[in-house]
Amino acid sequence: MSSPSIKTAPYGSWKSPITSDLIVAQCISLSEVCLDDGQVYWLEGRPQEQGRYVVVRADANGRTDITPLPFNARSRVHEYGGGSWAVRNGTVYFSNFADGRLYRHVPRASEPQALTPEPPARGRQWRFADGVIGPHRSRWIGVREDHTVDGEPVNAIVAVDLGDDGRPVEVLTTGHDFYASPRLSPDGQWLAWLAWDHPNMPWNGTRLYLAEVSQHGAIGGAQVIAGGATESIFQPEWSPDGAQIVFVSDRSGWWNLYSLELTTRTTRALAPMAAEFGLPQWSLGISTYAFSGPDRIICSYTEGGLGSLAVLDLANGTLTPIATRFTEFGSLRAGGERAVFRAGAPDHPASIVTLDLASGRHSVLKRAIDILDRSDLHLDDYLTRVESVEFPTTGGQTAFGLFYPPHNPDYAPAAEERPPLLVKCHGGPTSAASSTLNLGVQYWTSRGIAVLDVNHRGSTGFGRAYRDRLQLNWGVVDVDDCVAGAKFLDAQGRVDGKRCVISGGSAGGYTTLATLTFRDFFQGGASYYGVSDIAALARDTHKFESHYLDWLIGPYPQEAARYRERSPLYHADRLAKPVIFFQGNEDAVVPPNQTEAMVDALRRKGNPVGYFLFSGEQHGFRKADNIRCCLDAELAFYSIEVFRTGLTF
Repeated sequence: MSSPSIKTAPYGSWKSPITSDLIVAQCISLSEVCLDDGQVYWLEGRPQEQGRYVVVRADANGRTDITPLPFNARSRVHEYGGGSWAVRNGTVYFSNFADGRLYRHVPRASEPQALTPEPPARGRQWRFADGVIGPHRSRWIGVREDHTVDGEPVNAIVAVDLGDDGRPVEVLTTGHDFYASPRLSPDGQWLAWLAWDHPNMPWNGTRLYLAEVSQHGAIGGAQVIAGGATESIFQPEWSPDGAQIVFVSDRSGWWNLYSLELTTRTTRALAPMAAEFGLPQWSLGISTYAFSGPDRIICSYTEGGLGSLAVLDLANGTLTPIATRFTEFGSLRAGGERAVFRAGAPDHPASIVTLDLASGRHSVLKRAIDILDRSDLHLDDYLTRVESVEFPTTGGQTAFGLFYPPHNPDYAPAAEERPPLLVKCHGGPTSAASSTLNLGVQYWTSRGIAVLDVNHRGSTGFGRAYRDRLQLNWGVVDVDDCVAGAKFLDAQGRVDGKRCVISGGSAGGYTTLATLTFRDFFQGGASYYGVSDIAALARDTHKFESHYLDWLIGPYPQEAARYRERSPLYHADRLAKPVIFFQGNEDAVVPPNQTEAMVDALRRKGNPVGYFLFSGEQHGFRKADNIRCCLDAELAFYSIEVFRTGLTF
């Protein structure tokens, strides 16, 4: 029998202290960790400040904001940004979101100083990211994306003089469609970088270049030293003595570590294993490993969708795992006996963590969710556990996911009742579900709604062969896997197969709409800036993804029939379930017309439809009020149109 203090109520109707107000008031994003002269810095994204990104430094008194209002340290190179700032000797260099310019800021000094020209017109700017500061010349070297030209933006690696003589930005290399990860050797005499061209995405194939830097700062004699059209290279780094370049390659079928000796140009694998030491480069400045001495690397890797941390001894090739409480790692830096990184776990929010390599002890500098520290709320009692699941799918193959059963200590379900299920589809689609605590997931489970976060075929973290199963099959295998995962849980008696909904953002929004349109299983769904007409996306999207669809669907317009066949918009007559849509009016990745065309088509046929268009939002929502609105509106929509449970805010 239930305890007298426990109420019996249907799944989906439970009241929870994990409210949308609490989530947006207390949650921030954490990224881009840096070490400089022993001090730790990171980047905070703050919904409470209209999505502003702030460089923060840890110090003896706690934490100090470095970049002042109204500056927003965010880049839009490749639209997804990343690598928006760098620090050297206490001086911070950052890209400002509003004008795209590169700025220099000396803390406790005057206002940040612009280092690059003003944009010539509204909507036409130069964007800067992924920069390093030269050790011997006063220059910022990084990626520039030129939006002042007509047609497609032009990408290049450039040098920005940090002196006071006002020299113009110098182009060091151009000619490829995309660039990333410029890395100067410790003596400043060599520059390494990544480049790739349409139709490839960086996880399909990239080239690692090496060139000599002249005494005047120009580069010459550039050579490809690794990679190609079918080999993905990730995060080149120099050893502290400059004798070798370490990088991640998937030439073995897994993103593994390799080293190249500069003098002999010979390459060797470092601790080869069936695990992923790399990540899809949706954003710039990603780091999964770092040198902590001339012969030691601290690295993170993923097996089966969960991450680990380890020490790699370059002298003898041994990889020694480091026991931690975390299952996801990123933005890893190291120096001496200390490593610093962003980490999280199913029961621990994303955090900035320092690790003492000698003792193995760690300390948390900053949590993305501070509200969990409040003992009066007892939020830990409302957090559900996560289970990694593997399930059969079409073609005799297997897919994966993270399952979150419903949990609330204040409630028990009616006898024999099974919970409704929300299936979540990650974006990308070349990406993966996160194992880090997300109150946006616990929002659902604490109300009695189970969640399955699907790592469909094509997801990262499971090797290149699994990743490549999405090639030409987007809208097919991802859709099959979402249905298969829900049916698997239904067959196990863990969810109610007659009360299943599906939700996703961006590429996950497309999978959501395709699943609702082409499969008769789910009872409703939510599309966050999702694609409804993939041919229109091929004709109208930003440069970075303008040929991604060649790999996912096939070349356009040659395969126009296949594009139409897989576009939910042209088959809206087959979609008879309730759908709610969320869209930003400044989205350059999936323009608003994609969502509005689908909304109009469904309204014409009398479908239950909800639509929210948010002013000032791009691809992904960053403002607190809008994030709050999305959570509550999606829950209300399901409660009224699908679950029939009533509102449970």
